[in-house]
Amino acid sequence: MAEQVSVTTSINAPAAAVWSLVADLPRMGEFSPENDGATWLKGATSATVGARFKGVNSNGKKSWATAGEIIEAVPDKALAFRITAHGLKVAVWRYDITETSGGCEVTETWIDERNGLVKALGKPVSGVADRSAHNRAGMEATLVALKAAAEAGA
Repeated sequence: MAEQVSVTTSINAPAAAVWSLVADLPRMGEFSPENDGATWLKGATSATVGARFKGVNSNGKKSWATAGEIIEAVPDKALAFRITAHGLKVAVWRYDITETSGGCEVTETWIDERNGLVKALGKPVSGVADRSAHNRAGMEATLVALKAAAEAGA
């Protein structure tokens, strides 16, 4: 079974508002400490199943690009995308949004799909040796920033 990490937070904002933030992948760099944003590709303009994008990431002086494809998009409820690098699977990222009486709960999940080669290249490319621990810390920071933006009405 693939390794995965999930982080959940409650947000005092409507699910639709949170969905609009997580589905706007070009803005992800505003929330994530590692992702610098994304650019839609091949005519895509929004998070719909099959839409492709180029992601740009950085960690200190290291930077790298990835390819992404939306694999699930249920407005106000769920967004998932697969990340690849040079045609090799890297990960699936998911955002699950559940309405609550005070707003919603958001769970961000990283599912590791790296093979041995991609894992071996991870530290030289990104500077990260323990991807699970690094992603957990990044996801916690991302959800704090997402919560702040959603509750401020951004």
